[in-house]
Amino acid sequence: MHKLHSGNKKFGQKMKKLIVLFFLSFNILFSQELDATVNVNAEKVSIKYREILADFGPMVQTYLNTTKFSGSPWEYDRIKCSFNIFFNTGADESNYTAQVVVTSMRKVYKSEKFSPMLLVNDVNWAFVYEKNQTIYYDANLFNGLTSFLDFYAYVIIGLEQDSWEKGAGTPYFQKAFDVVNLAAGRRATGWEAGAAYSKADFIQNILDDKYRAFRDATSEYHRGIDIFAKNKAKGQELIVKMIKVLEQMKSKIDIRSVYLKVFFDAKSGEIIEYLKDYPEKSIFKTLKSVDPPRLAKYDEILRAE
Repeated sequence: MHKLHSGNKKFGQKMKKLIVLFFLSFNILFSQELDATVNVNAEKVSIKYREILADFGPMVQTYLNTTKFSGSPWEYDRIKCSFNIFFNTGADESNYTAQVVVTSMRKVYKSEKFSPMLLVNDVNWAFVYEKNQTIYYDANLFNGLTSFLDFYAYVIIGLEQDSWEKGAGTPYFQKAFDVVNLAAGRRATGWEAGAAYSKADFIQNILDDKYRAFRDATSEYHRGIDIFAKNKAKGQELIVKMIKVLEQMKSKIDIRSVYLKVFFDAKSGEIIEYLKDYPEKSIFKTLKSVDPPRLAKYDEILRAE
């Protein structure tokens, strides 16, 4: 075997580096945004429907993990999320209703820890699905099955982006809003405004300028989570700042809005964990005023003084 001359050897090393960089760039450029886990429970439907739905979970998981929802290069870690699907009814071998618990997590900066971002129990998913059906992404057409998945994919990406940079999630929230409008045009079941949990109200809240100060404060909140391990006092200060921003906004917004409910459903446990030894316990009195559904949780911390 011949040895490379020094010039050829250097050229070979450069080529190796270029090839490695090319494949790294290729993976970054074309990587998907989500790292989704899908679980299906079909116990409520008959054996006939369970057989039809045998491949439904893997199909949905593949769709979520191979679709590029942003339409642009994704240079970040894939976002861990889960879709836990509980089938309620099946009819005519193709019409289904289901309840879905959707969650997502954001990786804490330079840490192995994760911060919960989304926890939604959507009880009203209605769609058509036939055995061995193939599903495709089309942002311009409403489809009861894929549009539901698209909506939550956009929300998950939007929340993730907002957490790193103020307002960075807006393009994805707008895409979610477009899905809501497509659903409204079809008068689709499960997309109506005004329900206890409403996808339409949720995304309208997020995009409403009335809530913008809070949205911006959530970015600072996550910076507090990121620096907490190295600078606990500063981290707690940024978490508290978000709570105080929300308190100042109370008279201008609906404190029981879907947006705030969804936020605290995901975050209340984390907030308590990070502030449990915060010197000014009065912050939990403030939390009682901005997150009324969890009065008992905050009272428990106050009683422990």
